[in-house]
Amino acid sequence: MPRKRITIRPTVEYLSILNETGDLDEALDPGLDADRCLYLYRLMVLTRRLDERCINLQRQGRIGTYGPSRGEEAAHCASAIVLEPQDWLVPAFRQPGALIHRGWPEEHAMLFWGGFEEGCRTPDGVNDLPLNVPIASQVPHAMGIAWGMKLRHDPHGVIVYLGDGATSEGDFHEAMNFAGVYHLPLVVFVQNNHWAISLPLSAQTASETIAQKALAYGFSGIQVDGNDALAVYVATREAFERARSGGGPTLIEAVTYRMSVHTTADDPTKYRSDDEVQAWEKRDPIARFERYLRGRKLLNDELVREIEDDVQERVRAAVERYEGYRDRIDPLDCFKYMYADLPAELVAQREEFRQAIEREAR
Repeated sequence: MPRKRITIRPTVEYLSILNETGDLDEALDPGLDADRCLYLYRLMVLTRRLDERCINLQRQGRIGTYGPSRGEEAAHCASAIVLEPQDWLVPAFRQPGALIHRGWPEEHAMLFWGGFEEGCRTPDGVNDLPLNVPIASQVPHAMGIAWGMKLRHDPHGVIVYLGDGATSEGDFHEAMNFAGVYHLPLVVFVQNNHWAISLPLSAQTASETIAQKALAYGFSGIQVDGNDALAVYVATREAFERARSGGGPTLIEAVTYRMSVHTTADDPTKYRSDDEVQAWEKRDPIARFERYLRGRKLLNDELVREIEDDVQERVRAAVERYEGYRDRIDPLDCFKYMYADLPAELVAQREEFRQAIEREAR
């Protein structure tokens, strides 16, 4: 048998539309109208301010461990606004803006990270799954939804969010293989923020890109500037056009950066340098999009202040709703719903917990 070259798909594309100073490549302009642009900007700012407030709440002991999304707002917000209500969204845990856009209340993240099961309750009529912390386990779930949609001839798609660390998990690869083999309407959106807790991307994969992993499974992959809201929007729009028209799955690698801690239980100063963080601060996705909007005369100082005031009020009201709910809940309720007749050891634990609550309240 001869030795011959096997032809595979072309090289993976990279997409950037807005550079770091907010200048536009007009040939790639997606033509978002003023209302859409301002909505996206407001959503990104709301996400950032909510994120800041949740960190403060955790430091004050008012919620538990929290996973911030600072620096990744363009990646998940600009992609989410592409979806139609009939599409499905499957999050990890760094997509608060995407869920707010889909109809989740602002306080849902506080409820989730505060340990309340209501934080996992998807609003009625919303095609989303709850937050998912176990790494990559949501990817097969999303693949299964996409498979069901194909069997039902549903002309919509599914987007699943994950981080770069999740691409080393078996769940990711199994779902990718199924999606490729069955030609499913799935968009696999990888927020490559360069760090899987303390493990850098260079120790995560030897591939030049994450996007090229799609080629091994027989479908398209694209790498985008994940801090460029317009590039994210275009790549996601193209992926959903492909999914809805029967063109199969797409892997989007959004190159971004986790500008905050992995979670509030993490100390990133132990494994990355201040110089690295400061270099990425200059690429802040919100500041970049704001410069673009100012250049289009869609945004000025007065409107920025108006948006900030509105966002701060929405965050304040969300905290008030969360704490109003939290203060109405009896912590002992956690013992009520597992057994009809509580076993003796749990009766003892409940009494121990009750006494601890009383001591804490003194």
